[in-house]
Amino acid sequence: MSTSVSETIVDTLLQAGARRCYGIVGDTINHFTDAVRRSELEWVHVRHEEAGGLAAGGESYMTGELAACAGTCGPGSLHFLNGIFESHRNGAPVVLIASNVDRSEEGLGFPQEVDQKRLYEQCSVFCERIAHPDQARRIAVQAAQAALARRGVAVLIVNGDLLQETCHDALPWRVNRAAPVTLPSEPELTAIAEAVDVAARTTLYVGIGARGAHDRLIAFADRIKAPIVHTTRAKEFVEPDNPFNVGMTGILGNRAGMEAVADCDLLLTLGTDFAYTQFYPDAARIIQIDIDPTRLGRRTPVDIGVVGDVGATLEALTERVAPRRDGTHLERALDRWRQDQDDYRARGAVKDPNLVHPQQLTQALDRLAAPDAIFTADGGSPMVWLLRHLSANGQRRFLTSLLHGTMANAYPQAIGIQKAYPDRQVIALCGDGGMTMLMGDLLTLVQERLPVKLLVFNNGSLGFVEMEQRVEGLLDAYTELKNPDFGKMAEACGLYGDRVERADRLEEALASWLAHEGPALLDVAVNRFELVMPPKVEAGQVASTALFGLKAVLNGRTDEVVDLLKDNFVR
Repeated sequence: MSTSVSETIVDTLLQAGARRCYGIVGDTINHFTDAVRRSELEWVHVRHEEAGGLAAGGESYMTGELAACAGTCGPGSLHFLNGIFESHRNGAPVVLIASNVDRSEEGLGFPQEVDQKRLYEQCSVFCERIAHPDQARRIAVQAAQAALARRGVAVLIVNGDLLQETCHDALPWRVNRAAPVTLPSEPELTAIAEAVDVAARTTLYVGIGARGAHDRLIAFADRIKAPIVHTTRAKEFVEPDNPFNVGMTGILGNRAGMEAVADCDLLLTLGTDFAYTQFYPDAARIIQIDIDPTRLGRRTPVDIGVVGDVGATLEALTERVAPRRDGTHLERALDRWRQDQDDYRARGAVKDPNLVHPQQLTQALDRLAAPDAIFTADGGSPMVWLLRHLSANGQRRFLTSLLHGTMANAYPQAIGIQKAYPDRQVIALCGDGGMTMLMGDLLTLVQERLPVKLLVFNNGSLGFVEMEQRVEGLLDAYTELKNPDFGKMAEACGLYGDRVERADRLEEALASWLAHEGPALLDVAVNRFELVMPPKVEAGQVASTALFGLKAVLNGRTDEVVDLLKDNFVR
C-alpha cells in the first residue's frame, strides 16, 4: 500500500493512542498538517510553540497516553524546546515532529536550517531522522513505543520535502505495549527485611515511582509502624486516606516530614530520585528501591540498592518483615504533622480585610474547587501554595514544574489537560511573572473554547527570586513587575475577567469565577511580602535575612522591612 510520509506518521500516531497534535502550521509541515486535517487526529492551534509543548506534556502526563506536537523548521521547532524539556522531565509520553529544510538545501546554510538532532538528543528518549520515505512507519512506531515505554519525549526529525513523498508501507509495523512486573531477588528481599526488623526508627520516603501502590504502601507502613514522607510529585498518590502521612521534606516541605527523615535510623526510599543530598539523613542506613538501576545511589550513598516495582516489592516485603508494636517514632511524627497543619491553617486565617495572603487565597480555593479538580501551578511560589494548601483526596490531580523548574508552565499545561478532560474543572495557579511570559495563548483558550480557570497570584514581583535574594542577604533587584489589570486584559481577549484586592471580597469572587462556563481569569492582588518559609530556619538564613533588613533600611526601604516582619514573623 502506498501513502504519503505525512499520512503514515499521522496514522501511526493514531494507532499508538494519540488524539491531539499541538503546534503552529506553516512552511515545512504544511503537508503534515493537511494529513492531520483529513484524519481523526485533532490539531490544536496554539499561539506559541512552547505553550504547545507544555500542553502536549500536560495532556500525556495526566492520561498516560501519547500526545503529539509538530513544528516548522528553524524557529518553529526551536520554540518548542523549553516545553519539550519540561514534558520530558515530567515523564510525559510525547512525540515531537521536528521538521527541517528540504534535503537539497541541507548543509548549505539555508535560512532556518538547524541541527535538530543535536538540540533534542538531550531531552528525549528517542531522537531519529527519517532518511527515506519507506522508513516512515517503522521509525514513527519506534518513536511512539519509546515515548510510551520509557515515559518521555520522542523526536522524529523529517525534512519538509520528504513529508509529501510516497512511501511503500508493506510491513505492519505497530507499537507494542508491555507491562512487566520487576522484583528484587530473594536474597535482596531477605536483606531488606532483616534491616527493617533490626531498625528502631524506620521512615518511608516515597516518590512518584510508587504511583499505583497506595494500598500496599499503607499496609507496609502499618505493619512496621513507620511514618510516610512523600516527595512533591507524589502528593496526589500518597496523601489521600493515609493515616501514616507526615508531609514532605526539602525546602518546600514541612517540619514533620523533615524531622521524620532526619531522626530515623533506617530510611527506605521508594521510587524517588529526590535530588537534594542535604535533606537525606546523616547517620541512618538507607535502602533504595527503584525501577531504574541508574538511579540507585545517585543522590546519596545507599547501604542496599535494588531494582523493583514499588508496589510488588512492598507486597513481597510485607510478609517477610516482623510486625512492630512500638509506634513511638510514628506518633512523634504524626504529632508534629498535626502542628504543621495547624500552622498552615493559621497562616491562611483572615487578619486584615484589606490584604490577601496567598495562603488564604489557596485555602479558599481548596474549599470551593470541585472534588475532582485538576490543578497546575507555575514554578515559584504558586507551586508552594499548591503543595502546602491544596488537599489531595484521591480524585484531584496535580502538576507542577518540579524537575525542570520553568516559569509559565501552569496554564499551557492546563490547555492540554482540559482537552483530555473536557468535563472536569481544570485550574491553573499562575504567577504574575509566568502569566506575562506566555500571555498570547490566552487566545487559544478562547479559540478552542476551553473552560480553563486561571488564578493569578499577583504580587507585582518575581516573588520566589525575591525571597532567594533576601535569604542570601542581598537587596532584591530587578524583580519588580509593572503589571496590567489582568482581569480587564482577559476581558479584552474574550475571557471572563475579574480582579480582587480585598480579602472580604475573595470568596464571592472565587465562587463566580469557578461557576463561569467558559475560560475565566481571576487576578488577585496578594501580599508581596509573604516569605515562602522553609520547614526549618537555619541560623545562617536568619543572619542573611537580617542583613537584608539592614541594607534595606540603609537604602530607605524601612516600610518593606516592617511589612516583611509583620506578615511572616509577628503571627
